[in-house]
Amino acid sequence: MFFIVFGIAGIFSLKSSFFPLIDSKFISINANYPGASPEEIEEGVILKIEENLKGLPGVVRVTSTSRENTGSILIETDDNYDIDAMLFEIKNAVDKVPSFPISLEPVVVTKIEEQQPTVIFALSGANIDLKSLKNMAKNVEDDLRAIEGISQITLSGYPSEEVEISINENSLLAYNLSFQEIVEAINNSNILISGGNIKTNEEDFLIRANNKNYYANKLQNLVLKKDFKGKIVRIGDVAKISDKFSETPISTFVDYNSAVVISTSNTNSEDILDSAAIINSYIDEFNENNTRFKLTVLKDYSIALKQRTNLLLENGGIGIFLVLIFLSLFLNIRLAFWVAFSIPISFLGMLIFAGEFDITINLMSLFGMIVVIGILVDDGIVIAENIFRHYEQGKSPEDAAIDGTLEVLPAIVSAIITTIIAFSSLLILDGDVGDFFGEVALIVILTLAISLVEALVILPAHLSKSKALQKSNNEQIDRNKFNFFEYMKKINAKGFEIMNWLRDKIYSPTLKFALQNRFASLSGFLAALSLTASSVIGGIIPVDFFPVIDSDILTIDLKMPMGTNEKITDSIISMVEKKAIESGIELEEKFMKNDDRSLIEYINKNIGFSADNMSMMKGFGDVGGSSTASLEIYILDSEERPSAIKTTMLAQLIREKTGEIIGAERFTLNDAANFGGSPVSISLISETNNLNELKKAKDELLINLKNHPLLTDVSNNDPEGIKEIQIKLKENAYLSGLDFSMVMYQIRSAFFGIEAQRFQRGDDEIKVWVRYDKKSRSYINNLEQMKILTPNGDRVPLSEIANYEVKRGDVSINHLDGNREIQINANLIDPNVSAADIVFNLKNNVIPAVKQKYPSIKASFEGQYREANKTIQSAYTVFPLVLFLIFATIGFAFRTYSQPFLLIVLIPFSLTTVAWGHLLHGFPVNVISLLGIIALIGILVNDGLVLISKFNSNLREGMSFDDAIFKAGLERFRAIFLTSITTMAGLAPIILEKSFQAQLLKPMAISIAYGIGYATFLTLILLPVLISLTNTFKVNVTWLLSGKILNKRDVESPVIELNRRK
Repeated sequence: MFFIVFGIAGIFSLKSSFFPLIDSKFISINANYPGASPEEIEEGVILKIEENLKGLPGVVRVTSTSRENTGSILIETDDNYDIDAMLFEIKNAVDKVPSFPISLEPVVVTKIEEQQPTVIFALSGANIDLKSLKNMAKNVEDDLRAIEGISQITLSGYPSEEVEISINENSLLAYNLSFQEIVEAINNSNILISGGNIKTNEEDFLIRANNKNYYANKLQNLVLKKDFKGKIVRIGDVAKISDKFSETPISTFVDYNSAVVISTSNTNSEDILDSAAIINSYIDEFNENNTRFKLTVLKDYSIALKQRTNLLLENGGIGIFLVLIFLSLFLNIRLAFWVAFSIPISFLGMLIFAGEFDITINLMSLFGMIVVIGILVDDGIVIAENIFRHYEQGKSPEDAAIDGTLEVLPAIVSAIITTIIAFSSLLILDGDVGDFFGEVALIVILTLAISLVEALVILPAHLSKSKALQKSNNEQIDRNKFNFFEYMKKINAKGFEIMNWLRDKIYSPTLKFALQNRFASLSGFLAALSLTASSVIGGIIPVDFFPVIDSDILTIDLKMPMGTNEKITDSIISMVEKKAIESGIELEEKFMKNDDRSLIEYINKNIGFSADNMSMMKGFGDVGGSSTASLEIYILDSEERPSAIKTTMLAQLIREKTGEIIGAERFTLNDAANFGGSPVSISLISETNNLNELKKAKDELLINLKNHPLLTDVSNNDPEGIKEIQIKLKENAYLSGLDFSMVMYQIRSAFFGIEAQRFQRGDDEIKVWVRYDKKSRSYINNLEQMKILTPNGDRVPLSEIANYEVKRGDVSINHLDGNREIQINANLIDPNVSAADIVFNLKNNVIPAVKQKYPSIKASFEGQYREANKTIQSAYTVFPLVLFLIFATIGFAFRTYSQPFLLIVLIPFSLTTVAWGHLLHGFPVNVISLLGIIALIGILVNDGLVLISKFNSNLREGMSFDDAIFKAGLERFRAIFLTSITTMAGLAPIILEKSFQAQLLKPMAISIAYGIGYATFLTLILLPVLISLTNTFKVNVTWLLSGKILNKRDVESPVIELNRRK
């Protein structure tokens, strides 16, 4: 009752999340430097900070981007260091920079909090201006923030607001004004300032001048100067003042209507299911009460979580039911019930403690529960079958329960400890594998710890009182009344007949043959293992590290050359949108003939930013601008659309219909969630900052990747820069007292603007800009004719004192650990192709040729390869340690180290059918398969320990070696066979499941089911053969060393230990 009551309480206390709660390990540094070029940002800010970060303990890598007006640094920290302490150290390092440019705004250092998306929805309405949409979106944000449990809300789809004071050249000349005079007038007049106190005998007075204005219509009355006639000149007389959105081209359209996208996410302290329910309720209420505005849900991530939860619960329930059926058939209905009863008890016990380890109900924790079912059934079957066997020998129920449990106690305890050790490896692996799958390990470890108590105490106690261990009283049975248990006894009798037939007619002669032909038997298993290994190496059985997860969102990113007019970019992305709709209709006609629904639910068109920006990381991702656009295509949920339709098919159709976009620097379609990052990602690094070689190496590698038959969507982070008008002063400029600084300050004031003021207006920070009007900034001729003010007060046209030439400049400058870097990314045409094979081919054949041609260049493989490599490098240390601990644990329990060695040897053999099972079902072996393999090792070791334990027991009872090994196999046949068949039955529903959500689980289920089926033969056939071979080896070594020919049983550790005691 303790486990039931407190376990149920534990369920209600657990939070829900889409993925496990992962502590943040990234810190960002953002610096705004208005008007600065990428080179100025790099030299004046980025390089100085990077220099101070060198050698800082806990810093794994530093990446940075310098672009127009802003610079960003992303710092990855070591998991072993406290992130808050690292934040403090990095802030100190930034503060120690001796000097920054004067115009640089305060550098912001922040920890990037881990957040998980909850609901993405759009606010739109027919013929509603962007200002009204933004104001309503702000109201929605305020409403949601007022609700407990919702804190992370982001609005997108509009530029920032500003006040623009626009003026033309003629007005400046007419009033003899400069931009600086206008800025000073605003700063001197638009103020709220205190002037001290007056203290009289009666009361105190505060002196204050409040001339602060926050809107354009008020600012136009500010006094600039008096003219030569003595008349006051106000700002409104010489300039147009307007409240407006900035000219940054940012806009979003949903179903052709202007929209603001509202993205909500949950932090580690919030529940995704609760948050989503609140948000959806708010959306329904909002739409009921508003006719002009409409909230449309684009993506609700809680739906996928519910689907996966239901899938696992349904398949888990069916699996447990199938386990119960097979146990009832081959064991005893009452024994089967108590064995199956151990599963929920162990889970409830685990849930009591899960909250203390920050475990949530998510995809990975549900994985863990499915994985551990087979192991729980395994232990219960061994104990229940052994107790029943002792009872069949004539012992009382109590004695049978005690003796049966004690006999297998060392094997069960050792098996559970070794399984816990195996899964603990996931807790200490580096990379995303350790982060995401560590929760699987925690679930398994906690459940097994509880199951140890249940299996060794609760299960024997229940069985000792069960009617399964009591003689039936035939006199009390009413023959005319249906009796379920009597009926099941008849079925059990048939099941026992089948089991005995399998044991005596199939297994017994097979084992005899194997023991009589040991080398031939071993050769057969070795041949199968060799064939499997060669098939994996040869690529017949595909291997990939990360799985490809089909998505319900297809994103399309377009990048035209920098400086491309917004209208041109919009027209191209609109054409792509049209092709996407046509592709969706084509798939509907083919696969959804009698379905009234549309495959494409919504299309979100963005101008000014891409869809692949790193979420939650402000300042990182695409540079944006008028040349950037994107589409976010939301299609029918994977569980609701026909299973034949995959996002990959839609993406390929769009590619075919769109064709090549002339002039596009980047056109990529992302149709899947790439776990671990981009499938192919290569960073070219110049350690000597040889930019010429770096760009040449980039061009050569780009050509190679674009010609690769298995790759598509090749892109890089070094696009061709915007055209720059580069000013060169003539000698007469210096004779007029001018220099570059004076001239460029005036040009920048006119064409970029001077930030005169900055103030808070509601939730928005408003900047007041003084610059030329838009028309004056639209022609190069206006730059040539601009009047430059000289120190003596004269005004001369720019064309008289300067020349200019037009060249392409840099869009952004990227660094990796302080060195210039260009990164190239590519997607797979076929998601079933192994990205690992492609990367290894590039690494061994392509990159060496590039490095030989450009010796200053170094290549670093990023994305999935880097994450995989981090895990593999840590596995070189972790897995040998785990194997040693498993070896030592078994050796300590059985007081011998030859038998544990044989169990370790069985592990690689068990991978034979794991590999072929993946090929049969069309899946590559990947990291999800690894979870199943670890569980398989636990079950394999468990079964092996049970057989070895019985073999040692037989030797202690005086049996000959040959009889001991043969009878151990026969006596443990039922337990091992039942373990295999019930585990396979429990996983069969997942393997046969056709839903999209199950595809991620299948590699794990395939590994366990196929592996345990083959492991049955390994345990019952190969293990006795190996024990026999090592016995012969021991006898011969003893004869060589001592000259004595000993009996076979006398060289085995249980007999040696008995002889020592005598």
